Amino acid sequence: MSRPPTFVPPPCARSRVLATSRGDFAVLDARPDGETVKGTALLLPGFTGSKEDFIVLLEPLTAAGYRVVSVDGRGQYESEGPAEQEAYAQEALARDVLAQAEAVREGDAGDGSLHLLGHSLGGQIARAAVLMDPSPFRTLTLMSSGPARISSEQRERVKLLSDALAVMRMEQVWEAMRTLDPPVDTDTDPKNGEDLRHRWLSNNPLQLIATGGQLTGEPDRVDELAALRALPKHVLSGEIDDAWPLPLLDAMAERLGAHRTVIAGAEHSPNTDRPQETAAAIKAFWDRH
Repeated sequence: MSRPPTFVPPPCARSRVLATSRGDFAVLDARPDGETVKGTALLLPGFTGSKEDFIVLLEPLTAAGYRVVSVDGRGQYESEGPAEQEAYAQEALARDVLAQAEAVREGDAGDGSLHLLGHSLGGQIARAAVLMDPSPFRTLTLMSSGPARISSEQRERVKLLSDALAVMRMEQVWEAMRTLDPPVDTDTDPKNGEDLRHRWLSNNPLQLIATGGQLTGEPDRVDELAALRALPKHVLSGEIDDAWPLPLLDAMAERLGAHRTVIAGAEHSPNTDRPQETAAAIKAFWDRH
């Protein structure tokens, strides 16, 4: 589970509802000071995560001149979702992203194209959206998001979680998760711990079951993505990743002809492990395009 250091938006950002043709989504909308905006980005969080997973990136990215919109997907934290598991199929989530992109682009200056970034599960949803329609997007960044299904160890963990969600209440699953994956020593802020708990309890369990199934069964679609030669791609990760080992991410970047960044001192969530270095790498890639 990604653990943002705070759930309080920085001064550059505001919490709001993004109305789209496919429903309403909770977002953090961060904008640069002044009139000059280099570009706009849409950020998709990972499994069990939320828009707050990018909260420490917002100030450095807006300071660099970018408008950044991080989003809760359907059934994720503050975005409501349907009561049918089929509603969380990857195709539906990808169509949501295209609708979010259209809504974010409305009123933007310039050509209206977006930088798209997805973390982990969000990267695979971003990939699916781009394969449906690449036209809204200027670049694609896959952060700690691999070519196909997650590692065998992580598949076992996700299966245990899905089995638990099918028979237990969210509160019970939370307590079990805290036992298996206790907070690190630096995670001492009681308010932040309560925010993490509130986020978990706000998730739709059917969304977690459906997206967990996607993580454990995702096929390799790298060749399809590589065929979109006009779309610049960036593969970014920490130097350790328990979901997709680094050699897999390195090989994926080579197959894609993508720019590759490894953030020293970071693991599966460089956005929270090393936010300043991660923001600098993202900014540098966006600046080139």
